[in-house]
Amino acid sequence: MSKTEHNPAYGEHDRDFSVMFAALGDPTRLAIFDRLADGKPRSISVLSDDADMTRQAVTKHLRVLETAGLVQSHKVGRESQYAFCPEQLAEARAYLDQVAGRWESALMRLKTFVEGDQD
Repeated sequence: MSKTEHNPAYGEHDRDFSVMFAALGDPTRLAIFDRLADGKPRSISVLSDDADMTRQAVTKHLRVLETAGLVQSHKVGRESQYAFCPEQLAEARAYLDQVAGRWESALMRLKTFVEGDQD
């Protein structure tokens, strides 16, 4: 079992976000995601031309991003178009804000403790 399953300090969605962060941890996937972040759907062939890699390689990266909820695909004729999903990113931002708040609180307690010992 992972630490997040047993530690009440972690939120219930922490593991879901780890998938998203892992997906964005790859420089190639991050570049593909960045291309789609302008909101304009693109086909695999357009993304593979821009990325200077094969369609198969781009498809594998897009599947990882889709599994993480960062992009979604839909068929347009015979082609699959991939588009940016801002909802997942907004949820991740809220999660990171929550984590930052916990760290800020812990650092303030540490500061109070350290400064209290100096008197």
